[in-house]
Amino acid sequence: MARIGIIARMMFYALFFALIVGPHVLSLRYGRGRLAGRLPVLLHRVFLWLFSVRVIQSGTPPRAGEGALVLANHVSWLDIVVLGALRPLSFVAKSEIAGWPVIGTFARLQRTVFIDRARRGATATVNSMIGERLAAGELVVLFAEGTTGDGLRLLPFRSSLVGAAREALTEGTGGLARIRLQPLALAYTGRGGLPLTRIERPDVAWYGDMELAPHLDLFARRGAIDLHVVWGAPIAFEPGTDRKVATAQAEAAVRRSLRDALAGRPTATAGNRAAEAADRQAGNEGADVSAPGIAAV
Repeated sequence: MARIGIIARMMFYALFFALIVGPHVLSLRYGRGRLAGRLPVLLHRVFLWLFSVRVIQSGTPPRAGEGALVLANHVSWLDIVVLGALRPLSFVAKSEIAGWPVIGTFARLQRTVFIDRARRGATATVNSMIGERLAAGELVVLFAEGTTGDGLRLLPFRSSLVGAAREALTEGTGGLARIRLQPLALAYTGRGGLPLTRIERPDVAWYGDMELAPHLDLFARRGAIDLHVVWGAPIAFEPGTDRKVATAQAEAAVRRSLRDALAGRPTATAGNRAAEAADRQAGNEGADVSAPGIAAV
């Protein structure tokens, strides 16, 4: 992508952001937040369209209005844009991000839950906040590895924040008997229409001590990115569920989905496809294929 083209796209994106940020903030402060949930989805989809990020979905996403704690692998800052483009949701992130220029502002507008890892008792406070959202039927994304990776290997999932699911059961006095733990794999599979090679991984994966500015330059200049989002089979979290066992099950599911997606093997079973069709008929926004660059298989 030529430099002048990159600048033009960024200017368009900044203009679009300026047009929607006012209504978004007003919705957060004075409304019920429905508009504030929809506008980030639209903003993220514009970004994917501008920079030719092509997303394919498969598997069984939660139904609209069904609360779920999504346990996902983490490869890049782009993960947030991709997931945010699929449907209204929020994220859990380390507190340092709140102070980052630009990124911190976007994170707050996305209603991100920040956790201060240096403060004792922070996990319990965050679990309570997440629990309230889950009990209210919201989708909360937790990058369970705790850091980013190269997109080929999966780091062990941390179980501490999965305790938020139990908090949701406590909050759910209106008959909430279980919470859905949702494994989700993000597999970066191609670049410019060709399979993504190991040497090209730094073009899309942001991890270790990589500097952000050179990475963003590579992202913008090297052509379209293909990404496969795989919703795994949900795991029911009930009052007696062991969070460590449930976390291990989610990690195993994400590992399988990531391996299959990178190898080009089918990741959605016939049963999953039937469930997706039923979700679409029920109005599940997670199966929306009308957005530029997003498709379901």
